[in-house]
Amino acid sequence: MANQENTGIKRLFNAVKFSKQGLQAAFTNEEAFRLETLLFLISVPVAFFICVNVWQMAIIIFAGLFMLIVELLNSAIEAVVDRVGLEKHELSGRAKDIGSAAVSLALIGYFVLWAAIIYTNYLT
Repeated sequence: MANQENTGIKRLFNAVKFSKQGLQAAFTNEEAFRLETLLFLISVPVAFFICVNVWQMAIIIFAGLFMLIVELLNSAIEAVVDRVGLEKHELSGRAKDIGSAAVSLALIGYFVLWAAIIYTNYLT
């Protein structure tokens, strides 16, 4: 495995550093990630007013984080595919399309969850 000399606390610090670099790279280079981050940052304070218990709040926050995680994974797939080659290839296109579909499903799930909580708390 790569870099086996880093163990213990050094490994933990490196993991935090690399995670920070990954978030910065996604925020800098991926407009979709910026938009979804904005959606998440706006929706969390709104959730404090919409949710009636801690479980609804936890589910909303987790679903928002899940949406961001899926976008990060999709961006990573796209970066690897582009690194391998920019020429059009059926498998490259399929990988990018599947990653995009995963993001779409995560977004749909997020909006369905919001709708269900609003319906349950205020429309029934």
